[in-house]
Amino acid sequence: MDPVPVTPSSPGVSARMSRQARKDTSVEMAVRRLLHAAGMRYRLQWRVPDLPRRTIDIAFPGAKVAIFLDGCFWHGCPEHATHPKANAEWWRQKLDGNMTRDLETTEHLTAAGWTVLRFWEHEAPAEVATRIAATLTAERGGRTAADPPNRQS
Repeated sequence: MDPVPVTPSSPGVSARMSRQARKDTSVEMAVRRLLHAAGMRYRLQWRVPDLPRRTIDIAFPGAKVAIFLDGCFWHGCPEHATHPKANAEWWRQKLDGNMTRDLETTEHLTAAGWTVLRFWEHEAPAEVATRIAATLTAERGGRTAADPPNRQS
């Protein structure tokens, strides 16, 4: 079997892929605006504990809720993922690696007591924000983001 190429199929493809946003995508920005408007405060690009070079897109560290907004192409959306024909084996390995890393990150965070929510980029930002708010309310024992924590006298 021939070795798998380790470079994109052309300089044009390489340049185009390197310009793809990794953070602050339009979907992320829309969801973040909705969360902020609802009074929820979060951290961006929060480091995954004990996993170097991995970050959580939107994190609520106090509640231990991690939000990932995954791109359909890069993370293998079952509805919208495409499979490049040029340099197909290289891309297959690259995208499979992304999906494996996603699963490993989710399992690692879950084992550390985090609630992990993953959304696809094609999901409506309002629906994503609603699901995040519901999860946060549940994690906080029914309190909303605007409610003060329960204090013992």
